[in-house]
Amino acid sequence: MLGFLAGVVPFLIIISLIVTFHELGHFTVARLFKTRVERFSVGFGKILLRHKDKNGVEWCLSALPLGGYVKFAGDENISSMMPSVEDLEASRALITEREGAAAVKDYFHFKPLWQRFLIILAGPAANFVLAIAIFAILFQIVGKQYVVPTVERVLPGSAAATAGLLPGDTVTRIDGHAVESTDDVSMLVMLRANSTIKIDVLRDGATKTLVATPQRALVTAPNGRDTMKGGFLGVEFKRVVVRQPLNPLQSVGMATHYTWQILDTNLTYISRIFTGKENGNQIGGILGMTKATGDQTVAAATTTDSPLVKTINLVFFYVQMMAGISISVGFLNLLPIPVLDGGHLVFYAYQSVTKKAIPAGIQNAAFRIAIVLVLGLMLFAFWNDANRIGLVHFLGKMFS
Repeated sequence: MLGFLAGVVPFLIIISLIVTFHELGHFTVARLFKTRVERFSVGFGKILLRHKDKNGVEWCLSALPLGGYVKFAGDENISSMMPSVEDLEASRALITEREGAAAVKDYFHFKPLWQRFLIILAGPAANFVLAIAIFAILFQIVGKQYVVPTVERVLPGSAAATAGLLPGDTVTRIDGHAVESTDDVSMLVMLRANSTIKIDVLRDGATKTLVATPQRALVTAPNGRDTMKGGFLGVEFKRVVVRQPLNPLQSVGMATHYTWQILDTNLTYISRIFTGKENGNQIGGILGMTKATGDQTVAAATTTDSPLVKTINLVFFYVQMMAGISISVGFLNLLPIPVLDGGHLVFYAYQSVTKKAIPAGIQNAAFRIAIVLVLGLMLFAFWNDANRIGLVHFLGKMFS
């Protein structure tokens, strides 16, 4: 419980910064296309602080910091749902009467379809840009460091032993994915529990392809902190650490590759849920991220390091976590769910093909269904987190 409490404030700061950057993506591209913006809010609910700039944009800090929004002028709600043809014409007439016909083009829903598409896409894109920027800075500072996946020991009776892996083998590919580090191996194997995989190894200067079926077991995640149920191969690797300084261009390239790896991991895990190969118990949410933040904060605070070293370690952890969460926020917002950016993009794609907007009635029904789906996903993630951090067990003991 101490870890969770210690993580509340830093996590809220991290998520607020991520949301702000996401909304700045929408806002920046909207302003690039000279779209009128009524409000930029960090957080939802009651407005605590507000300031209106010379362009008429109201900048707000609201009470609930787990989100935010950009409200375009003329929107009836902050979801920017496409209005019906009748509502559009009524809005056009009202704007024309109030401000003149030339003002119509400044409103979001009267912008060309491709501009609206890019404005919506800019939010998730900003999250990926933020992650790449953070990783690039970290790679520039510490360089590229990894452990070469050369096998030192094969556990008897393990999937690796059955497949024929031997000490001295260096893993080069798993299921077609290039492998460079032991972290790469761990992540790819973890996501393939009870599934047959091909493992390419370098043995005595020649490439050999082996077939293995990782067993499902409790394993340690590549971050070295978390444990979860996943694929277990049964090998121990030599601790041969490679350190390589990177120039700025190489850092950006590495950061982009690393960001894509995390996205690919998310896509693989979700696809395995839909195919029945995973049960989704690794899906987490706010509780789990808060506790992870708090645990690391407590661990850093209780070390014997100097205050400066403690601060540097915490900052490194916080910015890495910010990058990881930013990728997740960008990914989730691209899901084709109407209340999310991805849903809007699907609607716009449909309109670009059919040349007709989706009827308001269908939109309303889709939004209601989507809200139920999002709430259900949030509750599912909350339940997983509550089980992982022991909250369910704690409450059960209290009321038993």
